[in-house]
Amino acid sequence: MFIKGDEKLSEKSENYIDESSSPRIVEAPRYGCTLSGAYEAAVGLNEGVPILHSGSGCGMSQLFGANYGGAQNAPGDYGGSSTPCSCLVEEHVIFGGEDKLRKLIDSTIKISTGEFFTVISGCVPSLIGDDVDAVVNEFRDKAPIIHVNAPGFKGNSFEGYELFFEALVDQYLKPSDKKEKKLINILGIVPFQHIFWKGELRAIKELLEKLDIEANVIFGEFDTVEKIQKIPSAAYNIVLSPWIGHRAARKLEKEFDTPYISFPGIPTGPIQTTKFLRKLAEILPINKRKLEDLIKEGERRAYRTIEYAGDILQFDVPNVYFGVVADSNTAVSITRYLTDEVGQLPDIVIITDNPPEEYKEGIINAITSSEEIQFTPDIIFEIDSFKINQLLKDRPFLNLYASSLESVIKGELETTHVTVSFPSYNRLVLGDNYVGYDGGLNLIQDLFYDKAGPL
Repeated sequence: MFIKGDEKLSEKSENYIDESSSPRIVEAPRYGCTLSGAYEAAVGLNEGVPILHSGSGCGMSQLFGANYGGAQNAPGDYGGSSTPCSCLVEEHVIFGGEDKLRKLIDSTIKISTGEFFTVISGCVPSLIGDDVDAVVNEFRDKAPIIHVNAPGFKGNSFEGYELFFEALVDQYLKPSDKKEKKLINILGIVPFQHIFWKGELRAIKELLEKLDIEANVIFGEFDTVEKIQKIPSAAYNIVLSPWIGHRAARKLEKEFDTPYISFPGIPTGPIQTTKFLRKLAEILPINKRKLEDLIKEGERRAYRTIEYAGDILQFDVPNVYFGVVADSNTAVSITRYLTDEVGQLPDIVIITDNPPEEYKEGIINAITSSEEIQFTPDIIFEIDSFKINQLLKDRPFLNLYASSLESVIKGELETTHVTVSFPSYNRLVLGDNYVGYDGGLNLIQDLFYDKAGPL
């Protein structure tokens, strides 16, 4: 399944339930504010330096929210409690904070060994009218630097991710004289917000390298500035999400004439991976013999390896029901793998990243259009953790793939719980991922790590 451009279905699935449309107080949503998403992108760059123009609490909250919630990760040299911040107070609300920001940027560039600087404006400067763009312009000849206007009230983390790329395009990137036919950019995976982002991006890169395709993943890579500057030279932008990164892709298409194609999530397991690679082969100069050899080898290895888990899969109850609570990227990939290749039955899928209305039909279709098993779950779009917990009660599923917030109620639900989505406070993720032919095997290992034992 792939989505090209903004393609969507015209009719709603009978399994669709919208629980997120009415305004209300929300308990523990699964993302941060707009500033948080821009911060995650800035820190996700190797040697990336976020410079917050905000109150001090905006920076510290990212350590406990974005970093620790993103699978117990430390932010690096320039994130968390080490984030350069203007620390605005009441005085600056009245008289402005431009001068303090100017001094902060100057000192940060002088003492930092970072490669790329991202000034992120929070709520206060956006409300009082600080001309942050003018201040940042003073330093463009001194260091690679952009300004992301990301007041928290503007949206959530995913909005901040999109704004980061829009700032890159408008303020830093320059058109390329020549497109590289075998270079693609990877979009749609948000650092920390997608807890497997490091492993996912690396695995996608390594998979495509086997076909002589260079994946420019930007985040987590060395040579940060070089990787960023290569963005306009790509032949295609590949978006691994049903909605996140689409704005960035459209922006890049408009400014640099770079077409894009979207997949509803990372390819997990043989079926998804083979479809992913064959679709790429339609638009990229991939050697057909090399492609078929890679597919044959990957499928053979994955299917032989899963046989070793055959007994425990059967003893666990054949065709067991399962539930998913995750962002749309993760939910689609995991649900389709478990349904199409493991034979488990999806009972309920709760989407937690609050996708725009126009993308919900595509997400529903990506989950329900199984070619292997004609069994559809209840699909609910919900961001409120209290409501999510209520929705999970009195369901028949025995395995739950969710965030660490659901781990505290697994005893009450009498399920096996696997943390696969944000927030992840009970799992450290440094390179784990569910990408590619071996990705499904990794998921099965995570499911049975505490269930395997004497038969």
